[in-house]
Amino acid sequence: MTDNSNVHLDSDHLDSDSANSANQQTGHSHIQDKLVKDSIAHSQDISAKAQARNSHALNQVIENRATIEHNQASDFTQVQDLPTGTPQGQQTTMLNSNTPAHSNTQAPKQATFNQRDDINNPHTSDTDGAEETHFGYETVNKAEKQARVADVFTSVAKKYDIMNDLMSFGIHRLWKRYAISLSGVRAGQHVLDIAGGTGDLAKVFSREVGKNGHVVLSDINAAMLEVGRERLINAGCNNVDFVLANAETLAPFEDNSFDLLTISFGLRNVTDKDAALRAMYRVLKPGGRLLILEFSKPIFEPLSKAYDLYSFTALPLMGKIVANDSESYRYLAESIRMHPDQQSLKQMMEQAGFEKCDYNNLTFGIVAVHRGFKA
Repeated sequence: MTDNSNVHLDSDHLDSDSANSANQQTGHSHIQDKLVKDSIAHSQDISAKAQARNSHALNQVIENRATIEHNQASDFTQVQDLPTGTPQGQQTTMLNSNTPAHSNTQAPKQATFNQRDDINNPHTSDTDGAEETHFGYETVNKAEKQARVADVFTSVAKKYDIMNDLMSFGIHRLWKRYAISLSGVRAGQHVLDIAGGTGDLAKVFSREVGKNGHVVLSDINAAMLEVGRERLINAGCNNVDFVLANAETLAPFEDNSFDLLTISFGLRNVTDKDAALRAMYRVLKPGGRLLILEFSKPIFEPLSKAYDLYSFTALPLMGKIVANDSESYRYLAESIRMHPDQQSLKQMMEQAGFEKCDYNNLTFGIVAVHRGFKA
């Protein structure tokens, strides 16, 4: 739409109202033609740059594919690379279990776990037997769910941000902005963004904590974490580490390590949500806070019905068109419906030890921000 306030015509040179109208239309036409031409030229320029960039990226992928597959974890933060003297980080040594704890002899030390041990599935047929859980609307063994969720997010990783904008009409950015406003994050703090994927929140926290603070972006999925890593490095975020971690254990991180924990649209994909909440409580410092941004239950019944219709028709269709993957987006819609409602999640947080728990409904309860504190 053309802004008429930017078009200045000298009325002293017009002889009549009809001439005025004709000249205005001509002026508008010229401006519209120019805008269209500029838009086309701009789009062509962007397309050319994108094509060149994609071609270059493809060549790099082909050249380095064997190395990446052999050293999958090497792209992410290693034990020795985490900042020294800061609370967060991986515990790398322990006393040899064969040495008595009271021995005065210097005990040899060994690694507690391999860099990727913590993302191993804690649910096996030995630990859980035939115990079942939900994968969307489907019932599966607990031991199966983690791998199936991993397949979903590996499939959607490259299109995740685009699909978020399309699915929510861009409103997800406002939801995240509101969650950040409740975080109370300050300069110098240590922040852990769990299941942070493409790094929307971590990017903001990197700026807010400043050079004396530190942010860890963690995710269980290597494909998602790689997207976030590339994005934040390109943005110049040099106070962020990228760590593969399972939300159910948060094994790489020590107790009482972080001032702030966030998990945005990730909790519903965790197999054992209670275990994840207990792990979050463990690594949070006393006085620290947890923020959970997640889809929830609409509080307005007519909206709920319309939302269901949209979720189970439009989302899989968009997933098919944009990401060539309708089934993954069907699962994501189903996983939203299976997630605990606002009050149930608040009670789960309290059972994990969090105090002063509350929640704020956004967009009539389609999304909610839950908050809890560690005493």
